[in-house]
Formats: sequence, structure tokens, C-alpha cells
Amino acid sequence: MATLFDNPAALLGAVGQHLGYSGWETISQQRINQFADATGDHQWIHVNPEKAAEGPFGTTIAHGYLTLSMANLFLPQIMQVDNTSMGVNYGCEKVRFPAAVPVGSRIRGGGEIISAEEVKGSVQVVVRMTIEIESGERPACVIDTISRFFP
Repeated sequence: MATLFDNPAALLGAVGQHLGYSGWETISQQRINQFADATGDHQWIHVNPEKAAEGPFGTTIAHGYLTLSMANLFLPQIMQVDNTSMGVNYGCEKVRFPAAVPVGSRIRGGGEIISAEEVKGSVQVVVRMTIEIESGERPACVIDTISRFFP
């Protein structure tokens, strides 16, 4: 369940607050293949299960940028800001990929508000999202997402 903020200004007092976790998503070979088609990245480690079985991970793995893109799915599952005219993805900073995501893995996102400030008629919030792999020792991706919410 998403952490609810009544309005953008409520984010200003939430720095340091953990937002909880999204639901789990399974990374299927079909999703990996669709991402490869969308981006043109058909490297064998992602799309060739037979060759990847002999590779360093023993199976295909998700593209790092596929894992990163899942932040867009997870963020609204962990944070909701009411009484806004719009919310805008403003960008990201400090993206890291500590662990590969093998096909068939389940991942989820958790987040913490690390900063919030008024910017050009909006409240800009930075959420450090950690995308974790179920039963994994290290996260798949750590990203500082930047969003702007307009009242």
C-alpha cells in the first residue's frame, strides 16, 4: 500500500521517511525480449537462453536499464500525492546496478525520501529507490528518482 501524502507541501516534512515496498514483479523472458526489441539491445546474455546457460550467470539476465525502468512501475505503488494538478518525472541521479537479475527472478522496489524542496511552483522530491531481488544478497538497482508535484 502506498504511503499517502495529502498534498505536495506534505512532502517537505517527510525527508528521511521510508515509504515501504511495492508488490513483487516476475522478470520473464518475454519481458526481457520485449525490452530488447524496444531498445535494440539484443545481446546474447539477455535474449539467447542456450548461449546464456553457458555464460557467467547460467541463464539470461534482465538488462540493467530494464531493471531501472521498473522504478516507474514501483514508485506509484509506494508513494501517492493527492491534491496535485500533475506529477512529473524530472530525472534521476546516482544509478547503480549492484547485482544482475536472472530471468524468472522476482523484484520489488522500496524507497525513502532523501530530499524535498520547493522548485518553480512545485515540490521536488528525491526518492532513493532500492530495487531488490527476492532472496538476493545485493540489490539489483539503486536509483535516486527526482519527481516534481504541482498543487
